[in-house]
Amino acid sequence: METFSEKSNEIFWKATQDYHRYDNVDAPLRNPYPEPSIENDLYRKNWIDAVQWHLEDIVRDPAIDPVKALAIKRRIDKSNQDRTDLVERIDSYFLELYKSVKPLPDAVINTESPAWAIDRLSILALKIYHMQQETERPDAAPDHIARCRAKLDVLLEQRTDLSAAIDCLLDDIAAGRRYMKVYRQMKMYNDPALNPVLYNQK
Repeated sequence: METFSEKSNEIFWKATQDYHRYDNVDAPLRNPYPEPSIENDLYRKNWIDAVQWHLEDIVRDPAIDPVKALAIKRRIDKSNQDRTDLVERIDSYFLELYKSVKPLPDAVINTESPAWAIDRLSILALKIYHMQQETERPDAAPDHIARCRAKLDVLLEQRTDLSAAIDCLLDDIAAGRRYMKVYRQMKMYNDPALNPVLYNQK
């Protein structure tokens, strides 16, 4: 039976490869999974991460026009909010999935929710993809290739370890050994009622 991490890694890798067929931050999202579904959310999550990855590359161009840089920075801010909202939506899926589980008397809480661990798995898919690209660059020096291959090995090991930890966490929650709570993100800078720069303009 496929574990949740296996499903996530498969979808994240598909989304990463699909994005790079266009390699364009303005490419339309064509999610192959039905909505609503956890598969749809996982694919969308990685697509958001892929677009933001490349926006972060673009905005670091030393020759970028300042006006363009500001527009991209604001786009990254919105992307961060979309990413956070989607992580919370994935956590809502787990809350619903395990709502009937009664935690054992000695159950403990994890340091992060399942979806925030899965968020890191999505980013790892992008790191692995891009590091693999670096190992295949025909214009790169041999020492660069060697360093990138060593880093790729570490990233692959990290994905294996994180996947196992996520599946263990979900098994523990299902068995009542751990329980989950979700503290909704309260990003003050995006809220006109909480950011003094915004509410002092009124």
